[in-house]
Amino acid sequence: MTKYLEYQLKEIKDTYLSYLGPPFNEKDFSPPRPNTTALSLPSAATRLELWRGLENRARLAQNQRAYSVLLAAVRELARSTLCPYLQTSLLHFCTGLDGLLGSISGLMTTLGYALPPPSAVSVGGSDGELQEPRRDGFWILRELQSWLWRSAKDFNRLKKRLRAH
Repeated sequence: MTKYLEYQLKEIKDTYLSYLGPPFNEKDFSPPRPNTTALSLPSAATRLELWRGLENRARLAQNQRAYSVLLAAVRELARSTLCPYLQTSLLHFCTGLDGLLGSISGLMTTLGYALPPPSAVSVGGSDGELQEPRRDGFWILRELQSWLWRSAKDFNRLKKRLRAH
């Protein structure tokens, strides 16, 4: 499922960056990551050896939390997008993310792990809106891309470990 979502996200990201226009659609452009708590996206930028050192339960719980936050962020991005085609694509993508969250929850339950408690998900300011929508949208999609890549690796590693037992 993560591979399909990665493919779908690439299409959406290309369309979204074109929608934003310059400088966001320029190949090497990378705005500074927001420092504020207004955009509290979980970063997938953990050192690989630290991430691999986590137990399966901890990695799955972090995936669950990250996708919960990212799902809310993509929904807000869709809500704030004026292009109907892009909005529809983002909302369709949300359905896939919701399915991924369900799969992670199901896997955690099957393995006997307690599901992490639901947390209050906030992606915008006090009113729930993105503070700098163009920059925030760029970072939402970039973090999502990183999490999907990492999750695909995690799920393959987990599958191999479970087959060995």
